[in-house]
Amino acid sequence: MARTERRCPVTELPDLRSHLAALDRLGELRVVTEEVDPDLEVAAFARHSYETRSPALLFDRPRGGQGVRLLARQAALSGDPDRPLARVALSLGRPPDSSAADLVRRLAEVRERAPVPPRLVAAGPCQEVVRLGADAGLDRLPVPTLHLGDGGPYVNTWGTIVARTPDGSWTNWSISRVQQLDDRRMTGLFVPGQHLTMIWQMWAERGEPMPFALFQGGAPAIPFVSSMPLPDHVDEVGYLGAYYGRPLDLVRCVSVDLAVPADAELVIEGTVSTDRDADEGPFGEYPGYLVTETSRQPVYTVTAVTHRHDAVWPLVAEGRPVDEYHTAAGLCFSAEALGLLHAAGLPVTTVWSPFETANHWLVVTVAADWRERLPHTGTGELCDRIGEVVWASKFGFTVPKLFVLDDDVDPADTGELLWALGTRQHPVDRSAVSVGEILPILACYSDAERQARTGPRVVHDCLLPPVGAGRLAQSSLREAYPADLQARVRRHLDRPPTPHPAEVVAGG
Repeated sequence: MARTERRCPVTELPDLRSHLAALDRLGELRVVTEEVDPDLEVAAFARHSYETRSPALLFDRPRGGQGVRLLARQAALSGDPDRPLARVALSLGRPPDSSAADLVRRLAEVRERAPVPPRLVAAGPCQEVVRLGADAGLDRLPVPTLHLGDGGPYVNTWGTIVARTPDGSWTNWSISRVQQLDDRRMTGLFVPGQHLTMIWQMWAERGEPMPFALFQGGAPAIPFVSSMPLPDHVDEVGYLGAYYGRPLDLVRCVSVDLAVPADAELVIEGTVSTDRDADEGPFGEYPGYLVTETSRQPVYTVTAVTHRHDAVWPLVAEGRPVDEYHTAAGLCFSAEALGLLHAAGLPVTTVWSPFETANHWLVVTVAADWRERLPHTGTGELCDRIGEVVWASKFGFTVPKLFVLDDDVDPADTGELLWALGTRQHPVDRSAVSVGEILPILACYSDAERQARTGPRVVHDCLLPPVGAGRLAQSSLREAYPADLQARVRRHLDRPPTPHPAEVVAGG
């Protein structure tokens, strides 16, 4: 695909292929036509692209692809400094120049809307090719190995796993890594407390294998919502319908009683064992380090594979920030935190998980008038209340460090954030430490803390004194110069420069 115009219309419910066309129009897509090996080489291309903020990569000829293409960096950061969130915004049906605060706010607002259930349709392109039984082998697919030392090829890093409770009352869509064991078997993480694990345990207690469907592709917002820490018994597909304002079209799977997006690119169906009977990992996870741990996990047995012609299979070569894990988790955890803090009546303006911290930080900004809205409340008490909401959330165990700032700072602007933290965070005081559950993957903890799944969390009170009571004015254009002078400077410098005569340029 050739780069053309810089403008791109935003569609309401794009599938992955229309999303790729939109990326192409923005100059955000590169097609790799040479044959590339799924064993590390695809991931090496992807890691280089992440680290240089190059365009997304569509691999047209992965070795052993048999009509399946691979895609990397479809929702990572853009190299365009004027719109670094362009790919994320387009994934969510928003203009490519959308701000972080706008994306967080729009996702948070959906929590207040009634879910829009999906619509079941008779057929869809996700079943243009159907393979059942012995023909449904993973060895026919270009399953990528993503890091040196990984436990094997990984079938899933960006696709959505569909699971439903035995009584049919709750259908969960989630992202979890899945490793290939052999031609017909896979294994993957089932972490305590996660919805996928809760549903699997219900089936295991009945002594019955859990039906599953793992789909790749579809509306590009799906992986973001599949990453969201929504409350128990909330269907992600209904949330997506509310976000788009219309139901998603689903088709029934061919071998299990589940449904997947009609426009998905590739679907793997089957059942999950009732026991943890396989070694999973190691895998280079989102904190950015190659790990060596393995764990015992359930086994997925494949009963069917369906896909579109020339299917596009997205992957994430997770590692040092910023990749799709960081953009999806950072954005969606921020949106859920914003909704929860608003529901608690706290005057929060935005929440942001800086991608560059591998989502180990969460930054909360509060309104300038928070003291009027919460009279008789000090900064420490406000920070404590914010921390209590975050730590009690579904994702609180993933957040070791929480910072509370005034909203004169854009926390998504790395330069502004570092300046504010460097000048407002006290070296030792105004930090509240508590101990609680932690995610063992977090890199900042000791081995003993990770094994115990318990460690300290901290809230840093970085709030300024009130205006007129010790708050210093910033030595910036906005605060250190008269308004009329600011306007005159902007009028002069924001207009195109006047060309100089050739002899002046030459020094004549």
